[in-house]
Amino acid sequence: RMRDIPPFGVDTIRRFSSNTSEMKKLAARDFEDILQCCIPAFEGLLQKDEDNNRLLTLLYRTAEWHGHAKLRLHTDQTLKHLEMLTKEYGRLIRDFCKFANDEGQYNTVELPKEVNARVRNQVGSNLGTASGNTAGISTRRARKLNINTYKWHAMGDYSSTIRLFGATDSYSTQVV
Repeated sequence: RMRDIPPFGVDTIRRFSSNTSEMKKLAARDFEDILQCCIPAFEGLLQKDEDNNRLLTLLYRTAEWHGHAKLRLHTDQTLKHLEMLTKEYGRLIRDFCKFANDEGQYNTVELPKEVNARVRNQVGSNLGTASGNTAGISTRRARKLNINTYKWHAMGDYSSTIRLFGATDSYSTQVV
């Protein structure tokens, strides 16, 4: 579905690969392009209209939050709006996580490349052992959405960080 989205401009949005989930070594512009174009690609993907609307609302709010967070010039009003968006987005992502993980209507599993990497690692670590039993390790394991990470936790501090240090394009956390 992503491949059907036409490119826009010379360097604005590039043509997507034939399998977007298999893309490697993504740059920030690739993530932004995927975020900007995923709503029409995901529309109608889920079976129930209610589930589909929940997903599309989450994607829209993600794009809206990202757009406000990356502004190069902020005012008190834009930061208040970013705080409101952050609260709304946090509520939406928690609801979506509960829906996706707990209700069990949609079973999500590892991508084939994740299975292959896991099998390679397990076979490599088993070379020193006598068992060499690789039966059952190539099955696709269930994958759940995990929002208990620092990345999700730190989103709540975004607007206060912008107030302290300025727009996110004006500094780097890279050690010099």
